[in-house]
Amino acid sequence: MDFQYSPKVIALQARLIAFMDEHIYPNEKVFYGEIEANRHAGNAWIPTKIVETLKEKARAADLWNLFLPESSHGAGLTNLEYAPLCEIMGRSLWSAEVVNCAAPDTGNMEVFARYGTPEHQEKWLKPLLNGEIRSCFAMTEPGVASSDATNIEASIVRDGDEYVVNGRKWWSSGANDPRCKVFIFMGKSDPANTNRHQQQSMIIVPRDTKGVTILRALPVFGYDDAPHGHGEVLFENVRVPVSNILLGEGRGFEIAQGRLGPGRIHHCMRLIGLAERALEDMCKRTLSRVAFGKPVAEQGVTLERIANSRILIDQARFLVLNAAQMMDTVGNKAAAKEIAMIKVAAPTMACTVIDWAIQAHGGAGVSNDFGLAYSYAQARTLRLADGPDEVHRNQIGKMELKKYKTKEH
Repeated sequence: MDFQYSPKVIALQARLIAFMDEHIYPNEKVFYGEIEANRHAGNAWIPTKIVETLKEKARAADLWNLFLPESSHGAGLTNLEYAPLCEIMGRSLWSAEVVNCAAPDTGNMEVFARYGTPEHQEKWLKPLLNGEIRSCFAMTEPGVASSDATNIEASIVRDGDEYVVNGRKWWSSGANDPRCKVFIFMGKSDPANTNRHQQQSMIIVPRDTKGVTILRALPVFGYDDAPHGHGEVLFENVRVPVSNILLGEGRGFEIAQGRLGPGRIHHCMRLIGLAERALEDMCKRTLSRVAFGKPVAEQGVTLERIANSRILIDQARFLVLNAAQMMDTVGNKAAAKEIAMIKVAAPTMACTVIDWAIQAHGGAGVSNDFGLAYSYAQARTLRLADGPDEVHRNQIGKMELKKYKTKEH
């Protein structure tokens, strides 16, 4: 395995680091301050001016749509090339949107690019690529265990030249954002199909279609994640043209697998950056504070946690790079075990490192002054998003056992 970054990636790293230093870190207080000002004014869901301003600077710096692998729509980077760049973005929770590499838009753009018709791409992919609109992926449901995607109960029923969509979805990222103009909705179009993985379809639902109702915003550990956030959405007799179906009836599970693979690795890449920043904060804080006659950094437990943080972060990074390389060389399906492994390892690592950083900050760690509490909430959520740890561990275990099973067993 050769994880040496190419000159192209090293140059992009330098430009992205410079952009973060000049535009992202100095404006973090501005970003969160805008949201708070909007919240106090009665509407936290107004897009921030700072993000829209910095988007133009990112485009001018040619730091835009870096995520799309081997595509004429993006930078044409492989997953392995994108990994170190995504890690840099992960150091600040809102920076990915500035360079148009934020979820769920990245996954939805990949769906439109891979599975959409030319008409879908013109109407939805183009404005998404331009950062003019945002989107939502509506898959998870409150009424079933959505860790098993075949459980979904939402329906997609054909009626002449239209499909009628019904269902209740939640944890629909971005549903509350006024810039969200389109949903990719997953539902059952053939519930009687004996193949449980061919019962589902995916369909495009424009946000302004009659029958689409945003019921509420869902906070995460008390954070509403405005102005993007997560919503619970009701779809009642929503009618859309037959042409809005993606790839064809019964292909929804196939699309989901194609979408979630890259999405999972992007989350893991960003978590490494988030953990790196937490480790930096831990080191700086403990070097500046004295307890019991010596810097906190020199206390035995602190040294141990700093050392273990470095080990855990580097382990996770190598696992991510390995998974990225396999996705590039043998494909997402063949790399399923490696993707599942990082989806367990990276959020667990980030939660541990951020927790230690919180502890090192004392009471300040659980405040909003240092951002660690919010970072922990985000990292902890990713032990559930895109499949909970238990599902991925089961998948890894089954793949491991398969190597030892014989006909006699």
